[in-house]
Amino acid sequence: MLEGTEGEKAIDISRLRELTKYITLDPGFANTGSCLSSITFMDGEKGILRYRGIPVQELAEESSFVETAYLLINGKLPNSNELNRFRMLLNDHSLVHEDMRTFFQNFPRQSHPMGILSSMVTALRSFYPALEGLSETEETTITLTRLLSKVRTMAAMSYKMSRGHMVVYPRPDLSYCANFLNMMFDSPVKHYHIDDDLVQALNVFWILHADHEQNCSTAAVRLVGSARVNLYAAISAGIAALWGPLHGGANQKVIEMLEEIQANGGDSRPFIERAKDKKDPFRLMGFGHRVYKTYDPRAKIMKAMCDKVLDKLHTHDPLLDIAVQLEEVARKDQYIIDHNLYPNVDFYSGIVLRALGIPTNMFTVMFAIGRLPGWIAQWKEDASDPNWKLSRPRQIYTGPNLSHYVLIKERG
Repeated sequence: MLEGTEGEKAIDISRLRELTKYITLDPGFANTGSCLSSITFMDGEKGILRYRGIPVQELAEESSFVETAYLLINGKLPNSNELNRFRMLLNDHSLVHEDMRTFFQNFPRQSHPMGILSSMVTALRSFYPALEGLSETEETTITLTRLLSKVRTMAAMSYKMSRGHMVVYPRPDLSYCANFLNMMFDSPVKHYHIDDDLVQALNVFWILHADHEQNCSTAAVRLVGSARVNLYAAISAGIAALWGPLHGGANQKVIEMLEEIQANGGDSRPFIERAKDKKDPFRLMGFGHRVYKTYDPRAKIMKAMCDKVLDKLHTHDPLLDIAVQLEEVARKDQYIIDHNLYPNVDFYSGIVLRALGIPTNMFTVMFAIGRLPGWIAQWKEDASDPNWKLSRPRQIYTGPNLSHYVLIKERG
């Protein structure tokens, strides 16, 4: 029997097959712990989420994304000197090799940004091979700061190139979040005005997405990383897993759902009734959560930021109006209440990203940028685990019994 620092209990079955010839069967791994971890604690019943012991609410209110990334990766909040050095490293590694532009230009125009990003992260290894003459710690530090900085630059670059616009380079005088918005929206004919409230909204969005325990994409990073691949390849696997509509792609699906409601007259109530019908395949995207059985703690923070952004921009967007109506109706519906289908972070984050001007097909890329620190921290923790093992799940075989090859002329 094992017990975590927050009272979580587990049964160690690592020798079960060796001692009994039995294995456990747990589709979806809902009852299976894959590792011991000191990074993130979450309690779905109580609505708790903490990074390295610090409530995510405090980080969203007081911290920056860069500081939160440092906390996750290094296990503690940085002092002033450590934070300044981390910022300098992010700035120094923010440019992308010019030859990589050829890769972007040769992807088909209709390629999804997540597919491009996954491929480009893998390609980073070729442009930035293993560093010679450095300790393992120094090499890891440079590699992870390259990823944190260059993925942000590549995301903005891909957006600009998809529109046929001139690429905007990062500026050393701007913060991590402000730099991204500037690279996305600045142009030679219309300079982008950097609004502190919008920068803060992006900052909070990325903090809330920075890690979330052993979710699908994090498990993918750990599983692929257990083969001792390089960090770029492990992160690429996480990006591919995050692409799915039931994971990181949910925020994009929220907007697509709102567009469907708009196309059918704009009244959300019939869609809520459809969601309650088990025979109807329609699902309310952005409501409910696999782990949280109460209100998603990130959603409360994101809703407050959503209200602030919409009030600041005075944006009139029919989709945003539908989102507000959908939330109001759903939160009063007894079926929704009884089944704990509260609006989750994806619902509000999709609205905030749309208000910031982020195109819908970039939403999951935004999630990936935010999740990078968590993936890196999880990979790093797994790589340094003295009890590391190559991930290799078992199965229960249900196919044919022994049969023998039949020559083609003898087959019926």
